[in-house]
Amino acid sequence: MPSPDPAHALPLVLDRRARPLRDLRISVTDRCNFRCPYCMPAEVYGERYEFLPRREILSFEEIERLARVFTELGVQKLRITGGEPLLRAELPGLVRKLAALPRAPDLALTTNGSLLAEQAEALAEAGLRRITVSLDSLEPAVFAQLNGRRFPVSRVLEGLSAAERAGLAPIKLNCVVQRGVNDHTIVALAERFRGTGMVVRFIEFMDVGTLNHWDRAHVFSAREIRDRIHAAFPLEPLAAAYRGEVARRYRYADGGGEIGIIGSVTQPFCGDCTRARLSADGHLFTCLFATSGIDLKTPLRSGVDDEALAAWLAGLWRARGDRYSEERAESASSREKIEMFRIGG
Repeated sequence: MPSPDPAHALPLVLDRRARPLRDLRISVTDRCNFRCPYCMPAEVYGERYEFLPRREILSFEEIERLARVFTELGVQKLRITGGEPLLRAELPGLVRKLAALPRAPDLALTTNGSLLAEQAEALAEAGLRRITVSLDSLEPAVFAQLNGRRFPVSRVLEGLSAAERAGLAPIKLNCVVQRGVNDHTIVALAERFRGTGMVVRFIEFMDVGTLNHWDRAHVFSAREIRDRIHAAFPLEPLAAAYRGEVARRYRYADGGGEIGIIGSVTQPFCGDCTRARLSADGHLFTCLFATSGIDLKTPLRSGVDDEALAAWLAGLWRARGDRYSEERAESASSREKIEMFRIGG
């Protein structure tokens, strides 16, 4: 008799809305070399801004331990984020540890691509499987404006080529679309990556954090994104690949590949959210729009054993009832939220 599929043996930890714990995003640093206005505006995060001291950041061994416990609770996907994760020294060492976990999770990384050309091969050799790169425009002036550091888009494209050569596939590209800022460049972005196997995901401008001057008037909606691209390259809807997939998928009618559109503002998807987020300083967040996190670092460094840690984490998830995007759609009220660079988006 064949042995059972290990994935089917995973425990099913459900929150109060019957959403399973399946994804963990791990921020390895709060630092970033970009100053994107919608995430880390330069007027706030200037040269004198004090980021977390090294002693406050989780070590690779602590991250590995937490990731192992989370996979034993049913997490199947791990994503390394930041800040900009490629700024974390010796990152392939962490990738190697996570890739070797007993339950062998799907392991991915999100980056701004600025350092990818130098690191793609080492990351792939360490066991990284997939990569997502933020790319808000191909127009040099627009891209420079949006990264806040005048960084050339050509370097990101070099990083994408290096990732392809290293076998990090499929490659996804994230484009945050803002009305009047880069919405006029999205068709060119779609066209550039048609037929390449890379999937561009267009994301509505969201009210993550409290410092990005978010205004609903700046939201270029998912419907508008779809219509703009469909007018140039006819699209056909695709079914979701799995429960909890945040992007609505579309394929090009002529077979040129696919795109994704993430509409958290106009098309909330809280009902299928399976994600937890771990900040660089060891706080657990059960929603991208959370007001606060739960300290895991203190008990981790106080000697709690894995069994007790697993029971506690399962209890935290079972108590979860987050549905901020739906609440935002129902009400115009606002509240303080954790800045995106702390929990990786």
